[in-house]
Amino acid sequence: MTTPQPAPSAADQPLDLAGIGIGPFNLSLAALAHPLPDLRAAFYDQNTAFQWHPGLLIEGTTVQVPFLADLVTLADPTSPWSFLNYLRTRERLYPFYFAERQHIQRAEYDAYCRWVSENLESLHFDHQIDAVRWNPERVLFEIDYTQLDREGEAEALGRAYTRNLVLGVGTAPYVPEPLRPLAEAPAVPVIHSADYLAHRERLLAAEHITVIGSGQSGAEIFLDLLRQRPTGREKLHWLARTPAFAPMEYSKLGLEHFTPDYTHYFRALPEGVRDQLLPQQWQLHKGIAPDTITAIHDELYRRSLHGGWPDATLTPGVFVRTAGRVGTTRVELHLEHTQQNARSRLTTDAVVLATGYRERRVETLLAALDPYIRRDSSGRPRIDEHHRLVLDPLVKGAVHVQNAELHTHGVGAPDLGLAAWRSATILNTVTGKTVYPLPDRTAFTTFGLEPRPVPRPQHPASENRNPIPRQLPVH
Repeated sequence: MTTPQPAPSAADQPLDLAGIGIGPFNLSLAALAHPLPDLRAAFYDQNTAFQWHPGLLIEGTTVQVPFLADLVTLADPTSPWSFLNYLRTRERLYPFYFAERQHIQRAEYDAYCRWVSENLESLHFDHQIDAVRWNPERVLFEIDYTQLDREGEAEALGRAYTRNLVLGVGTAPYVPEPLRPLAEAPAVPVIHSADYLAHRERLLAAEHITVIGSGQSGAEIFLDLLRQRPTGREKLHWLARTPAFAPMEYSKLGLEHFTPDYTHYFRALPEGVRDQLLPQQWQLHKGIAPDTITAIHDELYRRSLHGGWPDATLTPGVFVRTAGRVGTTRVELHLEHTQQNARSRLTTDAVVLATGYRERRVETLLAALDPYIRRDSSGRPRIDEHHRLVLDPLVKGAVHVQNAELHTHGVGAPDLGLAAWRSATILNTVTGKTVYPLPDRTAFTTFGLEPRPVPRPQHPASENRNPIPRQLPVH
């Protein structure tokens, strides 16, 4: 391997905004930043290209938000980076029109995002961010990065300067402590759901399979495995900590928890109230789509038509206390049932952990900024209403975060439906202008007892607050 050489410095032309990580949220920000001529922006990611949960693009699975929750539409319906314009460039508008789908397939959403990523010049893949510092002499952030070749080897070193940062590094698969040693052992297939498709054939070859996790991913994987197993010899277990395999809250008023109105309300609550409230709202974002529950029940029912029950055990209210190997190829799970206060053991040949994700740790990346970050009583970063880390006044630049503010902004932080609104909020803040007008009100529900501001009257005949910009076709 050759020694990486420094890349040309961008010190003479500092960026206005640098994004670290290119997932859907920073991709949304890049798409909305694209038409702003006075904003110098660049986004970096160590992957070779955009990818969105490749291990969960199971055939037929859908995104849990309507297609209008794309990267841009809820902030700018006229943007050339909308999902509908993507369909237009693929000559698929009429098929989509007749399909009458609110919720598109995950594979289609992934393809749409890749189309956007391949057409934005501000995106820089194959760039590994090594360190971020505040330079008080330049009054800028310094970003050290390593440019990678297609094999992931270091090719060149570089440094960029920016006035503002936005962290969109996403989340990392969460493996419960009792199962971590097993997940790291290659002989026994203990796989996180994030890697499901890559190991699907190996899992299907196992005699007995256990799925752990009560959310949408666990349900989809259980259904996919169930459909592949012979009737009467399914040999599947599905375990969950939640008291039931419960449907996701999808009523119209329930969905208003994913509006800017609720985000503003939640952020104004005391820290202790927010921490107490979040676990109670698990069905808002950790439940199962009703259609998926129906499909599972239909498949189980079909297998009972000729008498007998499918060899599939679905048990909620259970958690794994400890786990270990049995021989070299089997796993023993030590279970405890919360309501019964009873314990049991389950021996299985493969485990799929649909145990969710946690915010990716950025302590190493932001080590040099740590002394400047103001924290709450639990040691978490404080984040203001503009999605900025609260920093020491000595730091004149801003560090915005995407999907790292669950503790301050509520259940909408990881939701795709708020991506465009949050991106627009960040861009309005960075530019100091209202480049994207945002609505005064977004929910019929009034959260809390504080009086709501009276919306300004609209006069369509004399005022046009949202002129339609001239659009160029995107190829």
